[in-house]
Amino acid sequence: MKHEWRKQEKNLYMPKQKPELITVPEQKFLMIKGEGNPNGEEFSERIGVLYSLAYAIRMMPKQGYTPQGYYEYTVYPLEGVWDLTEEGRKLETLNKDELLYTIMIRQPDFVTEEVVERAFENVRKKKPHPLLDKVTYGSMEDGLSVQMLHVGPYDDEPQSFEMMKEFINNNNLEIVTLKHREIYLSDARNVDPTKFKTVLRYRVRSV
Repeated sequence: MKHEWRKQEKNLYMPKQKPELITVPEQKFLMIKGEGNPNGEEFSERIGVLYSLAYAIRMMPKQGYTPQGYYEYTVYPLEGVWDLTEEGRKLETLNKDELLYTIMIRQPDFVTEEVVERAFENVRKKKPHPLLDKVTYGSMEDGLSVQMLHVGPYDDEPQSFEMMKEFINNNNLEIVTLKHREIYLSDARNVDPTKFKTVLRYRVRSV
């Protein structure tokens, strides 16, 4: 049976439009860091490189190599961990040029360093790109987190973050880090911004 994250991992990827507390296990990712305004060409290039690697892994059996433990799956959605430069933190309003980010695509459990190396080799042959050298592979564990679904343009996210902060305060929790995670359930290229679906997540701890 094909593993579909929308169905089998609903608690992580399909939350309601109100804050909730969850525990996020350790997960493996292909990642690339960047800085500056995500509306620029550079951000799109980074996304493209990540997806070329993610699909190289997904399609391996069709290329004649089946990793041990491989199973059919839907490629996971793009995610981002967002932060601000020191300068950006001092400003009253958000300056997107001061953003720091790591964008990533989660990988299934069967993926190993060896599988990732093979994906890099495939992509370097078929679709070489200077940014491939910037992509890393590793694991991350959010642990205890508060998340909710935000529907609408990215620029309206502060309203949802306020709801999350209120929930955190009312439940004897505190935010662990000012970085936050976003999981993009919509393809921004062909969905109306008013219908964008984004999972927002803060790492928290009990106080």
